[in-house]
Amino acid sequence: MNLKLLSCRISALSVFRGILDKKEMQTFLDFLKADELCNKLSCYGEFINSLGIHDGSFSAFLEKAVCEDENIYIKSVAKNKEVSDSIKANAEKELELFSALTEISPANLFEDISYDGYIPEFENEKVDFSAVYKERLSHIERYGYGIFATAGMFRVENGEIVAVEAADDISTDIFIGYEKERQQVMANTEALTQGKSAQNVLLCGDAGTGKSSTVKAVANAYFDKGVRLIELRKDQLFSLSHVMGRIADNPLKFIIFIDDLSFNKNDDCFSMLKAALEGSASAKASNAVIYATSNRRHIVKERFSERGHEDDIHHSDTVQELLSLSDRFGLVVYFSKPNKKLYLDIVHELAQRENLDIDEKELDIKAEAFALAKGSRSPRAAQQFIKGLL
Repeated sequence: MNLKLLSCRISALSVFRGILDKKEMQTFLDFLKADELCNKLSCYGEFINSLGIHDGSFSAFLEKAVCEDENIYIKSVAKNKEVSDSIKANAEKELELFSALTEISPANLFEDISYDGYIPEFENEKVDFSAVYKERLSHIERYGYGIFATAGMFRVENGEIVAVEAADDISTDIFIGYEKERQQVMANTEALTQGKSAQNVLLCGDAGTGKSSTVKAVANAYFDKGVRLIELRKDQLFSLSHVMGRIADNPLKFIIFIDDLSFNKNDDCFSMLKAALEGSASAKASNAVIYATSNRRHIVKERFSERGHEDDIHHSDTVQELLSLSDRFGLVVYFSKPNKKLYLDIVHELAQRENLDIDEKELDIKAEAFALAKGSRSPRAAQQFIKGLL
């Protein structure tokens, strides 16, 4: 194999040039270009090491890199802009090159190198990148591009959106009860995927009733329809306009998820969320909705001691502004703590899933005692009780 020629072809990437910045490709190129044997082997070792996060697979790295690459070709398609013939031709040739790379073995790379020592292995499976990319372009509203192309859940870290490693893969199938509440959230998300008018949603109610799990499960359920979830902490709401700007031109649909939301009276983040909920152009993207959870129906905490309003000429207006934030959510879904029957139904179903061999009456007595010790019944309490029996 002509390693110099291969390094030249890779170095000449134009449409997918961003892939050259990846450590995996940099170390591979270093190996191809190195002349002295010891240096070549060192570069090769770095290359193999860099594939560790891809389970040692060169083809897995290439597939992820190609799908995530934000290039002029895929961005133009996403915006329904005309793509020049030269860009299309360049992209096709480069995709063919990536396909050829997935057919390379360690033996191929060392066939013209005089070396009798051990050659570290890597995995590689043939990928037809022309077909893969054609499929993604034809259904770009489901696949998207960039970092959002290969993951479903994200968070904000140091002002940048990053994929959540080991994201929660919770499914809607695991829930017991709360079908009506969950269906409201799913119907709203379905409207989002269809480009219809979707509401910002507040999931409020008692702790441990599955509000946060519902949001994550719904996002997972609609991943294949182009839904992605970006979680923001309350103290990161100043980043909201930046996040909205980052996703505004992406063909995907986004759930901006704010968990356990509550504000104090003088909280600086209040106005940022209010602007987004009211549809301010600078704080809202047309392809995004806000899903928030709170244990409080009225999100803003107010103390009786704060009702003294000697210095507030329009005190009633101030109170209404604070208390009406939750009303700015188009859809409010209330998750109340389960009654005894529903609580025990949840316990029975969980016990059955775990194949617990225990008398039902004894199970009920122990479950009720556990809830009494916890102070309330909830799906979370039921799960904790069953786990304690395993």
